[in-house]
Amino acid sequence: MNVGVVTFPGSNCDADARYGASLAGATVHALWHKDTSLPPGLDVIILPGGFSYGDYLRTGAIARFSPIMHEVIGFANGGGLVFGICNGFQILCESGLLPGALIRNRNLSFVCKDVHLRVENTDTPFSNVCSQGQVLRIPVAHGEGRYTASDDVIKGLEDNGQVLFRYVTADGVPTDESNPNGSLANIAGITNATRNVMGLMPHPERACEPLLGSADGMAVFQSLLRHCNANVA
Repeated sequence: MNVGVVTFPGSNCDADARYGASLAGATVHALWHKDTSLPPGLDVIILPGGFSYGDYLRTGAIARFSPIMHEVIGFANGGGLVFGICNGFQILCESGLLPGALIRNRNLSFVCKDVHLRVENTDTPFSNVCSQGQVLRIPVAHGEGRYTASDDVIKGLEDNGQVLFRYVTADGVPTDESNPNGSLANIAGITNATRNVMGLMPHPERACEPLLGSADGMAVFQSLLRHCNANVA
């Protein structure tokens, strides 16, 4: 599996994303925001967390126009796998690769803590090693992670199985208290209609080995590896 991780000015989780992908056995390529081409043979592109371009104007709004995003959009539209984490999720929404938007947390404060996520769909490249309803413990760290969209978009996401991860209690129950930011329908992560693009607000790369307190985040990286290996086979 060949994985490219983009670094924007203000990214602060790019090294973590490269490390998580490498733990899964990937060959990792560092991509720069000014790049105008992609390395040959890429299977996955990761847009990492952080504060791209200082979050000026709106989170992800400036990054969407960086040269590398022209390549990322073309890669995704051609069926390539794209995974946006936190700020990367915001960039994917700004670029139109995912529906909806991420806005200020309901308490208007930065939230940094472990949360529990329930796996809602295992039939995707990002979740195929998981079991339906499995609960993962992964940290969040964001000030603008409240997922919002129109009622029609939310219904479409639910009906099409595009809600991939949902904020829940440790017992797997979606409650208001288990929702760290006020996201509609407790949504933590979604895919596009063709399921080759995924955005996730929590940070799986910060939960990729027991030393970090949880290795549950490896499920995403291992799913990508399994999907890519199956396609090669």
